[in-house]
Amino acid sequence: MKRILSLVFALALLLGTVSALADGTPSICIVVAGSLGDRSFYDSAYEGIQKLAADYGANVNCIECYEDSSLYEQALYDAADSYDYVAAVGWQFYDALDKEDGVLADYPDTRFLFIDNALETIPENLVCITYTQNEGSFLAGYVAASLSQTGIIGVVGGMDEDTINDFIVGYEAGAQYKNAEVRVLRQYAGTYEDPAKGKECARALYDMGADVVFAVAGRTGEGVFSAAREVNRLAIGVDGDQKYIDPDRIVCSMVKRVGQSIYDMVSDPETYWCGGQVFVATMESGYIGLAYGTDDMPQQVSDELKAELEVIRQQIIDGSIVVPTAFGE
Repeated sequence: MKRILSLVFALALLLGTVSALADGTPSICIVVAGSLGDRSFYDSAYEGIQKLAADYGANVNCIECYEDSSLYEQALYDAADSYDYVAAVGWQFYDALDKEDGVLADYPDTRFLFIDNALETIPENLVCITYTQNEGSFLAGYVAASLSQTGIIGVVGGMDEDTINDFIVGYEAGAQYKNAEVRVLRQYAGTYEDPAKGKECARALYDMGADVVFAVAGRTGEGVFSAAREVNRLAIGVDGDQKYIDPDRIVCSMVKRVGQSIYDMVSDPETYWCGGQVFVATMESGYIGLAYGTDDMPQQVSDELKAELEVIRQQIIDGSIVVPTAFGE
């Protein structure tokens, strides 16, 4: 899938967009390709709708598909039957959405969000939200290379696909920006739902000399943290601030605020809704960054290193550093 470039903030003049909140209580159902409980990507999306419920009394729901592609399309139809907004959470929904006579055409008055991917042709009742995860991963790679004692670091990806590889190329670039000699090893688990497989992949990387491993694998990443604990090495979390899972082993997390992007679209559509377009959630707009847990947790990343990372973050934002992407743009 070729990423379609778009303005981060679009003016709300498409089809006379009005605020769902001004008209009454909004309702939204997220449909996740995997399952909740990953303490990462899907849970971030769920936190976004829970915040909508808490702040606005929104009627919210979640349908889990457990990585069963045969469920994707029907789940979207089930959600569209009852909700004003439907968010398809995961790049895996591409085929289910990319149909001329599919759910988007059958429910023209429902507002759809496609999280983490973009269709080539986007109808007016759909916003595709993509994220510059390569930017945040550049910072994560810089951290990993800075903390590594062996000069070898690793990454466990859920699947060998564009979005995961966008994390990885950013991570590699950031590591090499810090140390051109660093080796970056990778493993793909082939699933986002299997911590045992994640542990197996991470152990392989640690056995090859990696002393910091980036988990980019949803629930599978839990196994990376388990492996780090067993062999007394370090890990980096993803999507949410995962340091609380193991403050002694997880040095930081590359945060991708999926839930915030959903929250913004539904709570303030006059600002954010851009039907028929791609909304690119960037580091500059606050959706991408690093998190270090709370102040009472062990801080493996020193204040000096954090200051370096802030300088690099600003250089990425102003274009002084151009981070490579897996999307070929």
